[in-house]
Amino acid sequence: MEKRVVVTGMGAVTPVGLGKDRFWSAVKDGVSGIGEITKFDSSGFDSKIAAEVKGFVPSDFIDRKEARRMDTFTQYAIAGAKMAVEDGMIDMDRIDKNKLGVVLGSGIGGIETLENQFKVIFEKGPSRISPFFIPMMISNMAAGQVSIVFGARGPNETVVTACASGTNAIGDAYRIIQRGDADMVITGGSEAAVTPIAVAGFCSMKALSTRNNDPQGASRPFDSDRDGFVLGEGSGILILEELEHAQKRGARIYAEVAGYGMTADAHHITAPAPGGAGAAAAMERVIADAGISAGDIDYINAHGTSTEYNDKFETEAIKQVFGEHAFRLAVSSTKSVTGHLLGAAGGVEAIAAVMAIYEGFVPPTINYNTPDPECDLNYVPNRGEKRDIDYAISNSLGFGGQNASICFKRFK
Repeated sequence: MEKRVVVTGMGAVTPVGLGKDRFWSAVKDGVSGIGEITKFDSSGFDSKIAAEVKGFVPSDFIDRKEARRMDTFTQYAIAGAKMAVEDGMIDMDRIDKNKLGVVLGSGIGGIETLENQFKVIFEKGPSRISPFFIPMMISNMAAGQVSIVFGARGPNETVVTACASGTNAIGDAYRIIQRGDADMVITGGSEAAVTPIAVAGFCSMKALSTRNNDPQGASRPFDSDRDGFVLGEGSGILILEELEHAQKRGARIYAEVAGYGMTADAHHITAPAPGGAGAAAAMERVIADAGISAGDIDYINAHGTSTEYNDKFETEAIKQVFGEHAFRLAVSSTKSVTGHLLGAAGGVEAIAAVMAIYEGFVPPTINYNTPDPECDLNYVPNRGEKRDIDYAISNSLGFGGQNASICFKRFK
């Protein structure tokens, strides 16, 4: 018999605040975390804006010497994991570390380290490359370092599925606990890609918003005047736990994981499949896996990137799956507030979906001013709304046509 899996802790490093509570408060209130890029001189770039993490001090979470040997995405992951463990009131001395897993997602990994070390080899030669270069750069190091911090000797893996990474990681963690391979998994995603080469690459693709004179209004999912996504950074980490294990330690249960679905478009390296066929299939699978009907879903935290094709095709996918119910359920994109955290997006957006259930409140899609006739659902424009939510879905759709949907439900 498959085991039930619940969410018992959450931690976040985001452009709108550190910690689950600050993140959720800003998302509820529609307070944008987007501004001018400060991490480097962006004067020669088409897009000069990003959703940067503010006020993060690595030494608040990690020994100074150790922090210098970690890429920023790993620092964010450790900080998020420590906050999630604290939020979950977990006494690490009282749990079986052999049954404690870590499954994290990252779309790009240590690109900041890679970029810096390229400068070193070109300017100073190969002998000056850091001996920590490789273990700082590789994408699995966030999961590896988190396991070292907590002594987690259970299942450990890193998921790299572009912007679907965080959601796929949560889904994998769910399956690991379901089948009994772990009692508890630290999961979610982490990303730190606000770097010159990453921004230049996305600019070259014409993927980023160039609304440089209005940073806080630049991320506008489903709005007719959207002109691209805004790059963000941070981490979103959840504690998934087997139900009986959580109940035995008296844990606070935020929500239950109800189902997981993933598909591939098999269509194009960056463009979504016409009509959102792959996204629709992922949602159909998550609903079937949860053993419910489409009409049971109350809220969808959409991928909602603020790009032309994503928003249009995700809307079409929702209408295909939900029919007339698509117009009754609430759909919002918290990327309007946080920007797009790439491989970490699924982690922070899962936290938003869980908190929406826990508090009975749907966060808004901000900057929704000019309706698009092709995007005609209830996107909870500009102001959040109180609403009882029994089931919520969080969607993540990545380059390469990789689609992931996770479903949470109110714990009863």
